[in-house]
Amino acid sequence: MRLARVVGNVVSTVKERGYYGYKLMLVEYFDPESGVPQGPRMIAFDCADAGIGDTVLVNTDGGAGNMLLNDDFAIVDLVICGVVDSYAMEGRNLTE
Repeated sequence: MRLARVVGNVVSTVKERGYYGYKLMLVEYFDPESGVPQGPRMIAFDCADAGIGDTVLVNTDGGAGNMLLNDDFAIVDLVICGVVDSYAMEGRNLTE
């Protein structure tokens, strides 16, 4: 799992029938100490009712994603599995 920030919603007028009903969000990983974005933005399934601006935990394991979505047939790479209220590193609170 990795920390990421939700930066947008994904709206799709046409999608694979098996993905109807799933909420998709645009996320970007960031450096936990500096808050600087790292890497490209990616699309993640949302299982935690996250919103834009939230710091979230993103699960990067497809098998766990299937369990979180309760769908054995979905092809899943990234799933938002939790919204982070605060976090600390080496005793320092780094919450935004």
